[in-house]
Amino acid sequence: MTVLIIASNKDPASINIKKYLLTQSRWDEINSFCENIVYRHFKMKDIAIITLNDRKIMHENLDKEVKEKLGLKPKQAIFISRHTSKTGKPTLTVHPIGNYGKAQFGGFDKTLSESSPRLMTCLLRILKKNAVQANLYHQVCFEVTHHGPFISIPSLFVEVGSTEEEWKNKKPTYIVAKSVLELLNLYHYEKDLPKNIPVLIGVGGGHYAPRFTDVAFEKQASFGHMIPTYQIKEGNITEAVIDQAIKQTPNVSAGYFHRKALKKSQMRQFKKWFDQRDIPLISSKKLPDFTPEMS
Repeated sequence: MTVLIIASNKDPASINIKKYLLTQSRWDEINSFCENIVYRHFKMKDIAIITLNDRKIMHENLDKEVKEKLGLKPKQAIFISRHTSKTGKPTLTVHPIGNYGKAQFGGFDKTLSESSPRLMTCLLRILKKNAVQANLYHQVCFEVTHHGPFISIPSLFVEVGSTEEEWKNKKPTYIVAKSVLELLNLYHYEKDLPKNIPVLIGVGGGHYAPRFTDVAFEKQASFGHMIPTYQIKEGNITEAVIDQAIKQTPNVSAGYFHRKALKKSQMRQFKKWFDQRDIPLISSKKLPDFTPEMS
């Protein structure tokens, strides 16, 4: 099994994060992929870094290509990336992969890849801790599921946003690299994390998932796919999409509503869909408080 860390030469944040991954630990050169060096961690032999020459979000079925060309067997993907927004707000984010509607930025229409809820939430907390210690001014948060590429293994994006100044800034890109290495020194795959951590599907709220982020920092819970209110308003969330969100959120135990961001009619509809699939709804009051030693 291999944890695949994916960078791209089209992405300055990605290249800087990769640079700090390579300088903070020791890696061996083992092969080439897309005419770029493939690195394997000298100690954790199941971790490899590859670099693409095209945009990561448009490079579909990468796990199959890596298996065919490198003989590796990817079982987890971590995309290191930039984040772009109109506001230009400095951010460090993590999110799952997929599209609820039309695939405008990679992946396929109405298709979700398998999320990494426990691994991704653990990384979010590590990012927050390290950002605070480094006195970073960046918001640390989830993003909801919103773009490609399609990949057939559990995956997550970790990103630095939201302008070229931030992508080239040493401090945030260094902190992302440090956090990824810290995560991988603890866990490599979903199965490595404690089984008693509740896994939730989030419904409601904005793109930066403010309620789900707060819950992840305050409670012992993790989030897989997250469905924002704007996707509901656009009519993209159907029963078939709910089935995918459940299927592609491994070990899901409950749904969680951002209640203030949903209409009562929307909550009734989602409750009905979850009930029909034996997925209970849970409130934050029923989740144990998170403490750092639980990580």
